[in-house]
Amino acid sequence: MSDAPTCIVAEDETLLRQALVTELARAWPALRIVAECEDGASAVEALAEHLPSVAFLDIRMPGLTGLEVAAAAADASPRTQIVFVTAYNQYAIDAFERGAMDYLLKPVKPERLDATVARLQARDAVPDAAQMAALLEKLGALPQPASAVQPLTWLTASAGRETRLILIDDVLYFRADQKYTTVMTAEGEALLRSSLRELLPRLDSNTFKQIHRATIVNLKAIAGITRDDSGRGTVRLKQRPETLLVSQPFMTLFKHM
Repeated sequence: MSDAPTCIVAEDETLLRQALVTELARAWPALRIVAECEDGASAVEALAEHLPSVAFLDIRMPGLTGLEVAAAAADASPRTQIVFVTAYNQYAIDAFERGAMDYLLKPVKPERLDATVARLQARDAVPDAAQMAALLEKLGALPQPASAVQPLTWLTASAGRETRLILIDDVLYFRADQKYTTVMTAEGEALLRSSLRELLPRLDSNTFKQIHRATIVNLKAIAGITRDDSGRGTVRLKQRPETLLVSQPFMTLFKHM
């Protein structure tokens, strides 16, 4: 670790995020928190921008999960030490411990955080990418806790003077439009009167992925992806002529496609 360690905290529940930030200030006064993130996409961008010493990642977040953020960190910020914050059951905890990875159980207890901070301060090595990849694969295969919010199956959006009922499976992508969201289907666009951030928690994260701060795409709608020399990507769609930009940190999502 450097003499001036930096950190990002990614947790979608505001009170839990604030509590962890407060506890970190107590347990590690020298640690400088450079970003507090409410969702996985913001965490990926913060990793790429700040290259922090440590990232505390909630496993379950809207859009991108903490597991996907950690996978992105291997490319975006490979020296960042990852600490998962989880409400997973004992089977997942066993996977963490066999992988020798740091984790915190919710609610985070001060004595457990103190022990984690001590390990982080003593550790000087670059995270083991192969070990991280193996752990992420193992955790990704475990049954996930049921979400309190059921994913949307349809939505109501405006197209001129018409109100349209759109099946969520027919949506190709969503794009931020100031405080509203454009919904694109094969037939054309409509306007949803909620923000992209409000929409994210209500989408099935196995199907819809954020690929840019302003764009969420239906993975089933993708025809192909190309990468340019800068590391950014371009998504081609099956049913629309336009292409979608993939920010460089989000290209990790498409490594196996």
